[in-house]
Amino acid sequence: MGCEITTKQRAGIINPMYDCQPAGAQYAGIGVKDCIPLVHGGQGCSMFVRLLFAQHFKENFDVASTSLHEDSAVFGGHKRIDDGVLTLVRRYPNLRVIPILTTCSSEVIGDDVEGAVARCNKQIKEEFPDRKVHVVPVHTPSFKSSQVGGYSECMQSIFKTIAATRVEPTGKLNVFPGWVNPGDVVLLKRYFHEMGVDATVFMDTEDFDSPMMPDKSIHTHGRTTVEDVEGSTGAIASLALARYEGASTADYLAKEHDVAAHVVATPYGIGNTDAMLKTISEITGKPIPDSLVKERGIALDALQDLAHMFFADKRVAIFGHPDLVIGLAQFCIEIEMKPVLMLLGDDNSKYKRDPRILALKKDADWDMEVVCNADLWELEKRVKDPDFPIDLILGHSKGRYVAIDANIPMARVGFPTFDRAGLYRQPTMGYQGAMLLAEQIANTMFAHMEFKRDREWILNTW
Repeated sequence: MGCEITTKQRAGIINPMYDCQPAGAQYAGIGVKDCIPLVHGGQGCSMFVRLLFAQHFKENFDVASTSLHEDSAVFGGHKRIDDGVLTLVRRYPNLRVIPILTTCSSEVIGDDVEGAVARCNKQIKEEFPDRKVHVVPVHTPSFKSSQVGGYSECMQSIFKTIAATRVEPTGKLNVFPGWVNPGDVVLLKRYFHEMGVDATVFMDTEDFDSPMMPDKSIHTHGRTTVEDVEGSTGAIASLALARYEGASTADYLAKEHDVAAHVVATPYGIGNTDAMLKTISEITGKPIPDSLVKERGIALDALQDLAHMFFADKRVAIFGHPDLVIGLAQFCIEIEMKPVLMLLGDDNSKYKRDPRILALKKDADWDMEVVCNADLWELEKRVKDPDFPIDLILGHSKGRYVAIDANIPMARVGFPTFDRAGLYRQPTMGYQGAMLLAEQIANTMFAHMEFKRDREWILNTW
């Protein structure tokens, strides 16, 4: 019994669970207000990622492309950067940030992105002397890491460019939740408000769940402003809720500007949320309010209603972003489920040393497998094995065909989720998120019991 940490043996990828680095960088970029990422690569490098965003959020986002062609492979694509940046600045008078995101093609060509940024800054200053546009070099080659690493790289590059100077103390708390849905951002902001903590969420994606206003105005954009990023250097501390998506930026602020960095387990489930609120209270001196204590109690009551009768000893396979997968595994243990398979989909060597995984490895009294650099074929291979029974799958919509073919119930969580309505506006973090996720899991299992006529009589006596 115990946890085995392995790496996929095959060199190739069959049915990947992640997209590439530029995809994650684009997600970080669109979280900034008055920002349009410029993808330095083929047009598909932005088009297909924008499609994923549109599928998940049912909204449209502005992402530009230098649209490299064959001639760039011979002569270089630096002129495309110059033209792309100047076109954006001329066309969008309110534009303030342009991250230049490299791709596999532009990195292999070897374009001097930093040199292009210097030229663009000079040209912008000459043509628009009264405007300040931050042009940010972001190196995100597609042939290493994944959308997880790309998100982290773009976040850190934006802060290195814009938050280069320390400002006066602001009394605020920097919060880096990582790649999360608008519902999680809204929940976190509510928690800080109820605690009386002045916090800035990076990146603030609340308006990705955008309203349809009577004046037909468009509100689908990030809320994080240039001023927010500049002010991060004067914060009382940084709180990173995602080790692989936000901690690097918190570490940068700590190293360069003496802003204390606190990295906590992503607040999925009761225990991790308790730990997050305790850390916030210790940093700010603010007590945890009764309203959150009551919300915790409601969540505990809801989980208790489901755990022993329906969840106990159910074997769960989880795939997705590392902080999400590890947090969901911890949550499953809280509700008496057994995470037997955790799939992490890129080549980050730090996963095998993650203290949360090592704790699972130490405490698990059942067979558990963590597969690094995995793809969805690893999931399919195991669910087809009669000696490896799976009762539930947790993951995003790309794994649905595995679940359908194996006739295993699957609760959607993570990015992208496009075959269930409205999940992006529901929190997964916090006490409320734990309750909603547990109820989603239960309802998924109930519907499957009815479909298979497998012990559905239990639902009549519950």
